[in-house]
Amino acid sequence: MSNWILPEGLRTPDFIIGGAMKSGTTTLHYILGQHPQVFIPDREVNFYDIDNLFQHPDFNYFDGANWVSQRLEDDPERFWQWYASHFEGAGKDQLVGEDSTTYLSSEIAARRIAVQNKQLKLIILLRHPTERAYSQYWHLVRTGRAIYSFEDTLRYDPFSVLQRSLYLDQLNKFFRHVAPERVKVVIFEEFMADKQGALREICGHIGIDYRQLPPAAVEAHKNGSLVPRHPGFEVAKNRFFRAGGSMSYQARLPMNPALAGGHINFPRLVNIAHRRINPLVKAKPPAMKPSTHRLLDDYFERELDGLDELLGRPVLPIWFGHRG
Repeated sequence: MSNWILPEGLRTPDFIIGGAMKSGTTTLHYILGQHPQVFIPDREVNFYDIDNLFQHPDFNYFDGANWVSQRLEDDPERFWQWYASHFEGAGKDQLVGEDSTTYLSSEIAARRIAVQNKQLKLIILLRHPTERAYSQYWHLVRTGRAIYSFEDTLRYDPFSVLQRSLYLDQLNKFFRHVAPERVKVVIFEEFMADKQGALREICGHIGIDYRQLPPAAVEAHKNGSLVPRHPGFEVAKNRFFRAGGSMSYQARLPMNPALAGGHINFPRLVNIAHRRINPLVKAKPPAMKPSTHRLLDDYFERELDGLDELLGRPVLPIWFGHRG
């Protein structure tokens, strides 16, 4: 674990938006990025769990004989310099932040954050678990990784869309390593209903002046829905050319196929051609089937029993209070 302690002289975040995925993190990222006292890179970084094979299978490449993988222990200096390079544009008096939506679901990230000498502040957003899972499914469709319908994904690969909604287990594990007072938990539905009130609390948590947020930024809502024009065609393409989608992140990782002498990826070329004939359009995904929604609500209401007690406030009624 010593390799994971920040070396002297490098500038890295003072706060982290740590998840959950598809819970308003992009909107919060954008809003905080407009604050004059904050610098936050445009993209997610995912440094503290970069080698988590469950959360980041796309970060690894297999050429048939050898792996290109993200192991900090192989070259700690390269990895820390890569991490610090994301924050080189920060002003001297700005707070530095990052947005990595898998940290909540990666206990190893919590352990690595906890051993840092600086007392990082964290912001965790939670959304109705069923709605979050469905939104993640459509993200997987768009990025070439969903190869079944949503219902068949629940049958054949439920981990891929359900695991990141298991907030109770994730927070319990996170709090084993990071003191709860360093973590601000925000409920997405409350954030959207009273954005100004939520942002005042978030700004206070990380130590910036809410009044300096531009009014236009406060009202922003980012990451609007994009869906393929022909969703069924998209899923079929993903099934037959799945390897192409797995290359999307690798060019900007510390270790990538180009650095290791990688070759042209034919499925990726197919993906590029496919996007021209099946573009992403701004639209809402099809509504979830009511029976599927009931199935997942039943599952998550059971699995998240105890979340209210952990957080010290009623959260489950916000999501499931309408159920008779």
